[in-house]
Amino acid sequence: MLDYRDLAEVLIHAEKKIQAVSCITDKNPEFNLSMGYKVQNELVTIKRELGHKVIAYKMGLTSPAKMKQMNIHEPIYGYIFDYMNVQNNHIIIEDFIRPKVEAEIAFILGEDIEGPGITGEQVLAKTKWIQPVLEIIDSRYENFKFKLPDVVADNTSASKVVFGNKYFDPLDFEVDSIKVSMIINGELRASGVSSAVLGSPANSAAMLANMLYTDGQRKIEKGSVILTGGITEAVMLKKGDHVITQYESMDTVSLEVR
Repeated sequence: MLDYRDLAEVLIHAEKKIQAVSCITDKNPEFNLSMGYKVQNELVTIKRELGHKVIAYKMGLTSPAKMKQMNIHEPIYGYIFDYMNVQNNHIIIEDFIRPKVEAEIAFILGEDIEGPGITGEQVLAKTKWIQPVLEIIDSRYENFKFKLPDVVADNTSASKVVFGNKYFDPLDFEVDSIKVSMIINGELRASGVSSAVLGSPANSAAMLANMLYTDGQRKIEKGSVILTGGITEAVMLKKGDHVITQYESMDTVSLEVR
């Protein structure tokens, strides 16, 4: 029988030592999505025991193309911890295994939201602010290759986040049509429109609430932050990269890789 806590500790150790490990499914072909979330729950528990605090929820695999590729009908979710919050807009490449960056929009709730059956429109009405954010993902598995249960166990590859400096009223925007451009070292490397996220980032936040309800977890409380998923593809980072991400009519978020 698999020990979920032991598996979580292996992944935490891999993150701490910046050393990739083999996928859980390599040696345990029976390891499924439900088991992946059980490992993730243990991982969250251990990190809290170590004194870390959850500062945001995050959604992953939110594009129809990615869901089709992974043969799933809904995205996956994980958690962002306090130590993942990047200060001064720079990271050190040696702190990562194979980092990638993607552009997202965070929702900051003005009211509680709860499934089942909550819609994107209802979430939008309960959202106080939206905020541009860059997420740096870094799989703890070798060569950034894994199956769905593996990445869920690995907290959806969560690594670091760079929050924009400004908050915006969601009612001032068509949140499903925000254009984003990611420029790295002066070259356009990725672009997208927020509708790539389940038709609207608000739908992603709603789906999170409904998934948490199905998984027996409580409501998402007022003040919570939700990273709704990548608007752009995830771009590999290397030392010396200077990332400037432009959100149309909103803000610019930058990142320097040292």
